[in-house]
Amino acid sequence: MIIAISVTLFFLVLRFTVTLFNFISNPKLTRVSKQYTDLISILIPVKDEEENILTLLQSIYVQDYTNYEVIIYDDHSTDRTLSICSDFTVRDKRFNIIKGIQLLHGWTSKNFACDLLAQKAKGKYLLFLNADSSIKNNLINSAIHRMHLYKLSLLSLFTNQEMKTIGEKATAPLLHYMLLNLLPLRLVYLLKNPSVASASGQFMLFDSARYLQNQWHRLVKNKVVGYTQIMKLVKAASCNGEVLLANGMISSKMFRSYKDALNGCGNHFLAAFNYSIPGILTYLLLIIVGPMLVIITLNISLIFFMISLILLTRFMISLSAGQNALENILLHPVQMINLLVIGFLVIQKHLVKTNV
Repeated sequence: MIIAISVTLFFLVLRFTVTLFNFISNPKLTRVSKQYTDLISILIPVKDEEENILTLLQSIYVQDYTNYEVIIYDDHSTDRTLSICSDFTVRDKRFNIIKGIQLLHGWTSKNFACDLLAQKAKGKYLLFLNADSSIKNNLINSAIHRMHLYKLSLLSLFTNQEMKTIGEKATAPLLHYMLLNLLPLRLVYLLKNPSVASASGQFMLFDSARYLQNQWHRLVKNKVVGYTQIMKLVKAASCNGEVLLANGMISSKMFRSYKDALNGCGNHFLAAFNYSIPGILTYLLLIIVGPMLVIITLNISLIFFMISLILLTRFMISLSAGQNALENILLHPVQMINLLVIGFLVIQKHLVKTNV
């Protein structure tokens, strides 16, 4: 019991330290006024995105960067996605759409679409965006400036999250929560070891020459969530990669329902722990069961110390992620329950897949 509590408190302090480092180092994309003119290819894989795609296309159309091409890959949508995109391409010759082809064996549909889009692109930079996003002015200039400044082969941004329902607010913040209290983001660029890596599929900006030389989506073609693996491959190839927070310049509505949020967070959860079930179990024990053991002791000092660190951690992460700190603090118990549910679903799916 004493050992379990000691390990729990040590892990809590460690996570608080990582969060504090991220909060102080402020790993956000810096806004710049310098104007760039490089051709950038904006590549968007879509499937049944009639509710989201028009918002993204309009946000691209009205933003302040003009030298771009947009290529959309429609993966056999069964709703109005294709017609919406086709109608939009008539407005501007910079927008183009490709109809889906048969998926090759061994590929996931997302990686297959991204690979095809990259082969069609002409830009100096390849920017992969998800259909549920919306970009703001200054995003592309600021991102290209970062690529120039640090000679990056890959820049990935964790976007600001759009959350309206209680179900979204009780699940979606877990993505930033796990990220910012487990990984010092600045170290992704500073340390050349590939094991220190993370990335978000919502925004991945590649140097085109480096991408085509390495064909990174092909190397993770069978991964459901291969973004972190791509960042590891970038670093393993002795290229520079960096991951930052979007600083309000791009936002995403990642989930359509509570069930969708549980499944989506589960995929990211699994990738964050490098598909390690023992790692996920250990994390859940330390973050959920551990605090319950501390409460059982009825030691007021220990309980106050633990709660203070949790509250401060949630406050700093919420501010960094552009989220409502009070909401996250009030919903923290519910979010932890959802984290446990997500962990259970991830482990169950893994075991079922393993036993098939």
